[in-house]
Amino acid sequence: MSQPLNGGQRVESLHLLTVNTHKGFTALNRRFILHELREAVRDVSADLVFLQEVLGTHERHARRHRNWPETPQYEFLADSMWGDFAYGRNAVYPDGDHGNAVLSKYPIQRYDNLDISVTGPERRGLLHCELEVPGQPQVHAICVHLGLLESHRQKQLGLLCELIDSLPAEARILVAGDFNDWRLRASAYLRRCGLVEVFEHSHGRCARTFPARLPLLRLDRIYLRNATPQVARVLSHTPWPHLSDHLPLAAEVRL
Repeated sequence: MSQPLNGGQRVESLHLLTVNTHKGFTALNRRFILHELREAVRDVSADLVFLQEVLGTHERHARRHRNWPETPQYEFLADSMWGDFAYGRNAVYPDGDHGNAVLSKYPIQRYDNLDISVTGPERRGLLHCELEVPGQPQVHAICVHLGLLESHRQKQLGLLCELIDSLPAEARILVAGDFNDWRLRASAYLRRCGLVEVFEHSHGRCARTFPARLPLLRLDRIYLRNATPQVARVLSHTPWPHLSDHLPLAAEVRL
């Protein structure tokens, strides 16, 4: 577990969670479950939460659902548990917008949202946050949601590696999200820029996460550089299979 935020005491490890929120709805958009999702995310008590497909605004949904939050979904999920959050808006449409977000128990010193969209209607981004973690000179968190087409993903992985290569060699780098890599090609590519996937390291293969009710595809990942995986889990227990079309991943990593 991470050390408490007091007196700059050195933090030796971080607890990570990544989840595709499916915009706060169950699979096939049958039910709005953002409030249940918030309780489940809180129960994990992660230091860093990587969110994909999180809504900033949506006027039509806000009119249709009486319990729609007054704040953006990422702020609603952060609540009082994560003191800092960052949002990278990727897709904009008449009713609102959605993208990636990072919730952090440690201060986010700065963040950027890198547009990695290729062509067509798919809008994708890399949300890059630089964190202030006591006792650690440089910690970077990157939230990822890659495209559905293999040709797009290859270009986007190249842009991710360019970002990684631009960071200091000694920096701790945590990359998590929905890679849509059903052909299992991302890890070999990302090893070129020094990234190790936590489930491949611990269990020999990436985790099955999609679809949540009967996971067959290994789409969601947590990659590290200059950090060591200690524990890696797929959150397949109740209520997670009912809260999105993806199962979340959780990992404890040593810095």
